[in-house]
Amino acid sequence: MKRGERLHALSEMLRRSGARGCTADRLASEFGVSVRTIKRDLDALENSGTPIWSRPGPGGGYGLAARSSLPPVSLSPAQAVALLAAVSAAPDAPYADLASAGIRKILDVLDPQTRKRADELARRVWVNTEPAPARAVRSALEEAMADQYVVRIRYTSREGSQTIRDVEPVIFASTNGRWYLIGWCQLRNEMRWFLLTRIERASVTKTRCSGHGIQEIGVPPATARSVHNAGE
Repeated sequence: MKRGERLHALSEMLRRSGARGCTADRLASEFGVSVRTIKRDLDALENSGTPIWSRPGPGGGYGLAARSSLPPVSLSPAQAVALLAAVSAAPDAPYADLASAGIRKILDVLDPQTRKRADELARRVWVNTEPAPARAVRSALEEAMADQYVVRIRYTSREGSQTIRDVEPVIFASTNGRWYLIGWCQLRNEMRWFLLTRIERASVTKTRCSGHGIQEIGVPPATARSVHNAGE
């Protein structure tokens, strides 16, 4: 996860924690960084104008003085729960963490009656999903895709063999409830599909992608579509 994205996610986590706040240890564990890094991030947020409070001693921690920066949002309870269900059912989807933070931000500024009804309805919607890839893996894949850098992955095949691959990310794709990274595999010198849950490690290299395009993947199924058109 890039620092800018981490700072945004950090402020959202503090906002959701409300008056309880969060300890530096908990924040460090959540984002997979050191306590020292978290404290530097908190200083950066405060210097940028984010109203952070701190409470020392046992039971202390950090939080946000302001609850929200969004204007009022008009959603029905069903619409709010639909957003929650979509994200909850796909924790391994690209950018799921950012989507969840965005939805929680929207829910926090609903009028109290709508929020209450949405909370009641949300308790009637359950999901049971497979464990998502580690945050560090997802963050590296998301960054590599967004900025078009080669990503180095440790991948376990269906047969159980492990390889280290340098991959030029082209698209994320979901089929049959599973998410894949599709990209140009420099080890095999061809386009390959990598199941996200089989990627054990991932790190963004400093090498730019060479320009392999979506058209090289082939013709998508008739039922496939880009999320760019999901609202149409």
